[in-house]
Amino acid sequence: MPFDLAFIWAGIIAFAVLTYVVLDGFDLGIGILFPFGKSDSDRDLMMNSVAPVWDGNETWLILGGGGLFAVFPLAYAVVMPALYMPITLMLLALIFRGVSFEYRWRTRRWKGVWDMAFFGGSLVAAFCQGVALGALVQGIKVADRAYAGGWFDWLSPFSILTGLAVVIGYALLGATWLVLKTEGDLQVQMRGYAWWLGAATLGLIGLVSLLTPFQDPIYFERWFNLPGSLVSMIVPLVMLALTWSFFVGLNDQKDLQPFLSALGFFVVSFVGIGISFYPMMVPPSLSIWQVAAPDESLAFALVGTLILVPIILTYTGYAYWVFRGKLDPNEGYH
Repeated sequence: MPFDLAFIWAGIIAFAVLTYVVLDGFDLGIGILFPFGKSDSDRDLMMNSVAPVWDGNETWLILGGGGLFAVFPLAYAVVMPALYMPITLMLLALIFRGVSFEYRWRTRRWKGVWDMAFFGGSLVAAFCQGVALGALVQGIKVADRAYAGGWFDWLSPFSILTGLAVVIGYALLGATWLVLKTEGDLQVQMRGYAWWLGAATLGLIGLVSLLTPFQDPIYFERWFNLPGSLVSMIVPLVMLALTWSFFVGLNDQKDLQPFLSALGFFVVSFVGIGISFYPMMVPPSLSIWQVAAPDESLAFALVGTLILVPIILTYTGYAYWVFRGKLDPNEGYH
């Protein structure tokens, strides 16, 4: 094969996961902040801000998970048993959350129940994603190309910390999204929340970053030896620039700048994790090439992906373009 198809597919899966995080992150963040809406009209506005795009955002989760199953079957076969509990809980939470979008508009008696389903589903889904990430960073025990760990190896102080970090980070994205999409009292409230959530997110990113190199000697060697140490110096500098942009944007009452800066926090963190993982698909023992399907399967799947991904990007971009601008409180999902 003239191209390294396994490497190309690893990039596609990474792109799908990152796109899901930055798109569905603020979506889940709205749900996490939902109980803090001061009135029913504020909560309606919060939900309406993501109602046109939330299901499209989750397309990328399907692409990432389905792509992993199709092109890296061994990775799927190892990761799923290792993370069975958090992934199952995440999917159930997303189901409850999705149903709440439809049902809360169609009942008065049970509206509070569906409001809690929206909040609880968002909170649990975000936390489980963070826990799964922490468990991957810790490493998965593999023997004879199969998962060799226990049922609860995914649960540790480090994975709980990463779960909390993702919840706070998604809440930050939700707050900055509402700053972008709303006006008046709700915008003022969310701008205030964004300041504290931004500080907490940066603190948690720093703490997780400090602990990550000690989860496996490979990470430590990669970050503190050349050429990895060069990258380990660049990443904090980029994060520092984003931090400046974020807080200046909030203080100057700009609407878009804090949101883009918060998204940047996640992109830079994702790049840092990618540097730590590469070339492992299942750290610390299975590389991209060890878990990949045969080249013939990778090539066949790549053809369809190269057609579908631009289509998904196009309709996603079109949806955001159509629903751009500030929300009208008198119009909405219902």
